[in-house]
Amino acid sequence: MNFMQFFIWGSWLITIYNYWFETMKWDGVQFGAVFTTLGLSSLIMPTLAGIIADKWINAERLFGLLHILGGIVICLLPSVDNPTTFFWVIFLAMLCYMPTIALSNSVAYNVLKANNYDVISSFPPIRVWGTIGFIAAMWFVNITGNKASSNQFVISGISAILLGIYSFSLPKCKPSFWEKKGWIETFGLDAFKLFGNYKMFLFFLFSLFLGASLQLTNMYGDGYISEFGNYGKYQDSLIVKYSTVIMSISQISETLFILAIPFFLKRFGIKYVMLISMTAWVLRFGLLAYGNPAEGLWMIIASCIVYGMAFDFFNVSGSLFVETSTSPQMRSSAQGLFMMMTNGFGAVVGSFASASIIQYFYTLKFTSVAGLTKHLGISESSEVFNRLTEGIDIDNGVFNRAIELKNWPQIWISFALYSLIIALLFAILFKHKHDPNSIGEIKH
Repeated sequence: MNFMQFFIWGSWLITIYNYWFETMKWDGVQFGAVFTTLGLSSLIMPTLAGIIADKWINAERLFGLLHILGGIVICLLPSVDNPTTFFWVIFLAMLCYMPTIALSNSVAYNVLKANNYDVISSFPPIRVWGTIGFIAAMWFVNITGNKASSNQFVISGISAILLGIYSFSLPKCKPSFWEKKGWIETFGLDAFKLFGNYKMFLFFLFSLFLGASLQLTNMYGDGYISEFGNYGKYQDSLIVKYSTVIMSISQISETLFILAIPFFLKRFGIKYVMLISMTAWVLRFGLLAYGNPAEGLWMIIASCIVYGMAFDFFNVSGSLFVETSTSPQMRSSAQGLFMMMTNGFGAVVGSFASASIIQYFYTLKFTSVAGLTKHLGISESSEVFNRLTEGIDIDNGVFNRAIELKNWPQIWISFALYSLIIALLFAILFKHKHDPNSIGEIKH
């Protein structure tokens, strides 16, 4: 279940950049809007799905129905020929998919507890198969030559439908006793009172900022390596051809760094662990800025390894801090708020802002044959030139419309500076006295 859950997502999340810009040649700002669908869906659907599973329908059945519906919808994407329609179709697909992440955890916990397994020791080895599934999907899409093809959505959709069907064979997770609550408690809005606590307010605020950072490499990482193929000296590089496989090192690193979290939290405390995460984001972006598929390959690989620390030390440690810093009555709502700030508001802000900034400030525009060929180090007879100028009229060496390329070094440097500023502000503003015996300070 966990393997397929993230195989569905990994089939397109990292490679959609190539389809959007290379195959469809659509606008960069609208690309950012596509990634906001993940955040918008995370704001509303997980809570609604949780209420439905708690009150009316078995969790495994709702999980299956959502995957079947979402799989059918995402299979429609190859037939979409304009970015506006694409946005609405993938938004509908994400409304189905995003709540299944929480439901998959609920199903797993329910099955383990019903069979007298220790959840704390048994679940992590199961959940790691989700990351393996994500990696397997990245490899499969890349190796089969579909990283810029609409087939990636068909692969994702068929996988979702198969998982949906399989879900009906899972042990029953019947609705639990429904405790009558007011609508504020039902939707987890009572957790917003935590903003009245200065430390928790800062923690959630910086969670939003780091949530924005997370979207940047999901959106642009694979496309960044792929676009090295436009340059003459890199166009035959195996690194470019198998860019998605290279980027999967990030997920492999993630599975390793998660094991180090207990040690770092006990030894250094949440403030320094979060600062380590922020510093890792600076390194992640900085290394990408100066890397390349040849002599700079080690920088790209190092940035992928650093990603594991950047992601895990923020997401997992942050969740543990919320768990130990709030009362049992508010713990679930507080976790929902943490996810809302990172995967919700953070994802929306990061997706839209980064796409707009890149389009308006870090996009190079070429209007002449001479300017383009000199910049890329290619000839007019090359395959790259023919691909980039497909559908463009050329009159006396001038294009009838500009050809756009990203200024990747400046893009990554700007992201690194953003992460550095966030880290410095967090170090100054967030006050926390570490107790080795407690990750946080439980408020009763």
